[in-house]
Amino acid sequence: MVFPDEASQRLEGKYAALVVCWLLGNGCLFSWNSMLTIEDYYGYLFPHYHPSRILTLVYQPFALGTLAILAYNEAKINTRRRNLFGYTLFFLSSLAVLVLDLATSGKGGIGTFIGICVISGAFGVADAHVQGGMIGDLSYMKPEFIQSFVAGLAASGAITSALRLITKAAFENSKDGLRKGAILFFAISAAFELLCVLLYAYVFPKLPIVKYYRSKAASEGSKTVAADLAAGGIQTLPQNAEIDPKHQVRLSNKKLLLQNIDYAVDMFLIYVLTLSIFPGFLSEDTGKHSLGTWYALVLIAMYNVWDLIGRYIPLVKSLKLESRKGLMVAILSRFLLIPAFYFTAKYGDQGWMIMLTSLLGLTNGYLTVCILTSAPKGYKGPEQNALGNLLVLFLLGGIFAGVTLDWLWLIGKGW
Repeated sequence: MVFPDEASQRLEGKYAALVVCWLLGNGCLFSWNSMLTIEDYYGYLFPHYHPSRILTLVYQPFALGTLAILAYNEAKINTRRRNLFGYTLFFLSSLAVLVLDLATSGKGGIGTFIGICVISGAFGVADAHVQGGMIGDLSYMKPEFIQSFVAGLAASGAITSALRLITKAAFENSKDGLRKGAILFFAISAAFELLCVLLYAYVFPKLPIVKYYRSKAASEGSKTVAADLAAGGIQTLPQNAEIDPKHQVRLSNKKLLLQNIDYAVDMFLIYVLTLSIFPGFLSEDTGKHSLGTWYALVLIAMYNVWDLIGRYIPLVKSLKLESRKGLMVAILSRFLLIPAFYFTAKYGDQGWMIMLTSLLGLTNGYLTVCILTSAPKGYKGPEQNALGNLLVLFLLGGIFAGVTLDWLWLIGKGW
């Protein structure tokens, strides 16, 4: 099938698309990372509720359950409506955290904590819409788009960590200082999520390279891109396009999963390990050191920075791991980090803990990008979209299992 100006459309707007993908990836986790990164404020407000663990545990079932439904019905869902709903919900939820804090004058208590938990669940629902929808959408475009999007996911953590360190230094450790930092965080977060709504609604669908790949996916039988094509000014496929009926046939989700079960298990194992350590263990179980209250913030910042760096390494082709067996070996080897963290927390100093945390982040980001950019190769547009959703489903499943297992670190410590 030949599209008009196909050669130019393949490249025109590529760099703008990479920037927008990076910003949209940021928006997918910016609000949630803001909530995680002010764990020192919530730890002060809710000292007996383990907020860094509870909020994550609330978030994940909503994210996983919602994405399971969306992934099952992926072929029938309007992708544009799905992603816009997700980013809008992120914006409204960020605004709700700000309003709740102002309404309660920064006071703790069970009522406020329940309100924060409800908003955390809303973040989970929004994440399921956006993360699965965007990665599925980008899976039939250039691999660099997925890389840019997932780098944006990691960058949101690095940016929020940097902002938190700056506000903590600026406002000292007073209660008002912690609260001012939290208010600033969610004001910025809400504004940024609104920007993402506008970018996805009005900028991304009009980029020529994006229209080209969405038209190509539609020619291969994808029905999820119709609204986005219309937003880009393409009401229908070119009338002279000859569509081969064979192109309309796609593998079922079950067959796709069976053919890529190793990739799916890889995604699960990456995140079950990462989330069994980050952020709960790093926030509560690493002991007291010379950095004092800065220690947990420094560890979380180091994880986020190295996670971001790891997501750019696969851009160097010679450093990208594409062997399916090699990926599995690398991912299983990461489980050696569990005893390493345990003994370092017990006997090591903060330098070793910072190094281990950096290694955890580096491998998490690197392996995630390797899988998400390798798995869709060789499939048609609709199949790549479905596979992207399935891989994110296993990713969230790993996160949910990880945050549940994270509680095992508390055994023997009491409440």
